Amino acid sequence: MNAPTGFTPPGGVAASQARSLREEAAIPPDPVHTGEARRQAQVIAIYGKGGIGKSFTLANLSYMMAQQGKRVLLIGCDPKSDTTSLLFGGRSCPTIIETSSRKKAAGEPVQIGDVCFKRDGVFAMELGGPEVGRGCGGRGIIHGFELLEKLGFHQWDFDYVLLDFLGDVVCGGFGLPIARDMCQKVIVVGSNDLQSLYVANNVCSAVEYFRKLGGNVGVAGMVVNKDDGTGEAQAFAAAAGIPVLASIPAHDDIRRKSANYEIIGKPDGEWGPLFAALGIQVAEAPPLRPKPLTQEELLGLFKGETVGRDVVLTPARMEDMCAAEVLAKPSLEVVYEGA
Repeated sequence: MNAPTGFTPPGGVAASQARSLREEAAIPPDPVHTGEARRQAQVIAIYGKGGIGKSFTLANLSYMMAQQGKRVLLIGCDPKSDTTSLLFGGRSCPTIIETSSRKKAAGEPVQIGDVCFKRDGVFAMELGGPEVGRGCGGRGIIHGFELLEKLGFHQWDFDYVLLDFLGDVVCGGFGLPIARDMCQKVIVVGSNDLQSLYVANNVCSAVEYFRKLGGNVGVAGMVVNKDDGTGEAQAFAAAAGIPVLASIPAHDDIRRKSANYEIIGKPDGEWGPLFAALGIQVAEAPPLRPKPLTQEELLGLFKGETVGRDVVLTPARMEDMCAAEVLAKPSLEVVYEGA
């Protein structure tokens, strides 16, 4: 009887495998690298409450670091896609997600020049996100990083990669750098208000959670933005066991220039020394294991009248829910003897 088409006798399978192994073994190894060692990029994720000034801080920080001779890549990971707007004088650059969709519809591949742009030595891009009500922002972040992988993210040669993440949202996509060890350290941006410190504390809690699971990401410290001198942010940092890397004052000149999309982190500018010192701190600060605060400890950083700490929780009654007296009705439940 003839064997069916495509059938290989057991002995033939073994011979084929042996031949494949010999061919693989005959491939010479890659030559030993003898040139200059490739730099290892520091990947740093910056988190903070929406509107707290992450984009302002990062635009000026990345600009200053580039002026200090560092190769810097700034990646906006906020669905608002506004991280790079200050860097580019108010202009918005095409996002990776929207560009990918447009190119895919046209049957064209995405090129680096389609999504990455430069200014005075800073390389910058925006991941982007779905339109409101049309998708999950966290899933958009995951998809964006998948596209970065296809563009050769791990082959790029930078000293620092700065990721701008929205801290209000706690879904998986926004926690990606912490959960998957995609960065070495985290920096939180906050101010002297409860909501921004609540977000900062949540980020510290996420870092601590994944450290318990074997993760390696730590918190390098906090940048206090719009600092009015009341000290709550500094008190939070001390209680959480993380340093304050810089305090950016609530100054009208900073507010006005930021509103006009003007970079203030220039070496020869009034605020240059502040951002130069921050650049050094960001580079050198080690990743620490934070100590997240409880809600009561967080409230304790503020005066009682500021946060309503003296409010008493009064339990509601059924009468309150019905806005009337509730009549006690006999139970219709049948109870059997011996049950």
